[in-house]
Amino acid sequence: MHGPAWLDVLAPHAGRLAGEPLAALLAADPARATDWSLRVGPLWFNYARQQLDRAALGALCHVGVEAGLPQALRRMVDGEPVNGSEGRPALHTALRSDLGEGDAARAARALAVDARDRAERLAERVLVSGVTDVVNVGIGGSDLGPRFVVDALRRQDAPLRLHFLANVDGHAAARLLHGLDPARTAAVLVSKSFGTQETLLNGAILRQWLGDDARLYAVSANTERALAWGIAEDRVLPMWDWVGGRYSLWSAAGFAILLALGAERFRLLLDGAALMDAHAVTAPVAANMPLLHALLAVWNRNALGHDTHAVLPYDERLALLPAHLQQLVMESLGKSVRADGTVVGAATVPVVWGGTGTSSQHSFFQALHQGTDTVPCEFIGVAAEDHAYRASHEALLAHFLAQPQALANGEPNADPQRAYPGGRPSSVLLLDRVSPEAIGALVALYEHSVAAQAALWGINAFDQWGVELGKRIAGGLLAAVQGGGEPPADPVTRAILAEIRSRRGG
Repeated sequence: MHGPAWLDVLAPHAGRLAGEPLAALLAADPARATDWSLRVGPLWFNYARQQLDRAALGALCHVGVEAGLPQALRRMVDGEPVNGSEGRPALHTALRSDLGEGDAARAARALAVDARDRAERLAERVLVSGVTDVVNVGIGGSDLGPRFVVDALRRQDAPLRLHFLANVDGHAAARLLHGLDPARTAAVLVSKSFGTQETLLNGAILRQWLGDDARLYAVSANTERALAWGIAEDRVLPMWDWVGGRYSLWSAAGFAILLALGAERFRLLLDGAALMDAHAVTAPVAANMPLLHALLAVWNRNALGHDTHAVLPYDERLALLPAHLQQLVMESLGKSVRADGTVVGAATVPVVWGGTGTSSQHSFFQALHQGTDTVPCEFIGVAAEDHAYRASHEALLAHFLAQPQALANGEPNADPQRAYPGGRPSSVLLLDRVSPEAIGALVALYEHSVAAQAALWGINAFDQWGVELGKRIAGGLLAAVQGGGEPPADPVTRAILAEIRSRRGG
């Protein structure tokens, strides 16, 4: 299988550097410790501990220029139909900035501003309604992004408590509703199609539990279905098919964020993302944070052959970031066929995983330091704390500094079981503090990085056909699970279903 031509540019550099200790690369070029970093607003990026030298970095940036990555981002922002399989643009940037120069982008921006104003007015109604708790009912992009942002930025003195219900497992609903007061709770159903099975089943549970449809709200691109479901028109906010679910937290799909943060802080979140948008479409490749982030990801995946990527936030408020990125990165880039229908010819998305420091240091860091596989890591730290326990934050920062150093440099020992091989690459992202602007910039960084990686591989980052087959099969199997319908054609499924029935007694 013949891979992309740019692999031929990178392969000699990867071969040359394969046996070169990372510590030696750092020692030979100490200036890279500061040279290989850049700042965008409240976010600082340092990639000095990646496994490459200046010649390889130059080749990597050359690949980005020749592949037209800046132009690819510009086409997306301007509203060209970059989602070819569905014939749509991908205009999540229009939700937060007015950088788009095409007619589609300008029209999307006007819709986004109007919808934001409507959402702010509706949020005010919720706040004065006597509601104390709001349940966001959605799954995938209608859950992971908003859940992460609310968890990162919520305040203990907020007037509303936000809860999230995604899993169709009834235990999730039972645990969540226990202890809540139905008379002081509202529910927001978030579904682009308003046909998502999990959301509608959980919505039905909430509707019965609330006993009052007046505290049901909806966010959907299919307003008609929401209205037919019984939600009043003045409590339905719009979504659009030109924003993918995993890119939609900036829209009314982030109504839970707006409720949790308030209008002013929600707009600051959008401002932080808009700052990254402007940088992404104007900075040259060698000084462009999202494009460098994307190129380094491709270097690790294709040139060095690493299969996984660990995201390691050193702040408990960012604990849900790896889960959001799993969807954003793996649903967007989990493709083996190019947008033109041909085979990619190169490995695409790595497995994204991670956890918070310092807790994860006591679980999977053993494998990071001494395991047989090299796992490129991304350490995310926060300079300033927002609590009164300064000693705790100083200890956290010490670990945040120590772990990438240990992974890169290692430590020899006469006892091989006590030796650290080193040579494990990592990057660092440092937030000034966990503010709405910083979170907005951070998430937008990842969104643009994903778009750039997709452009380099020639794949579509904005569809997700891979999730459809299992859902369709599940729909066909539901009658069999309920005790009717035709027996499953698949013999293993029949055997499993028979075992389930024998254990359930029916």
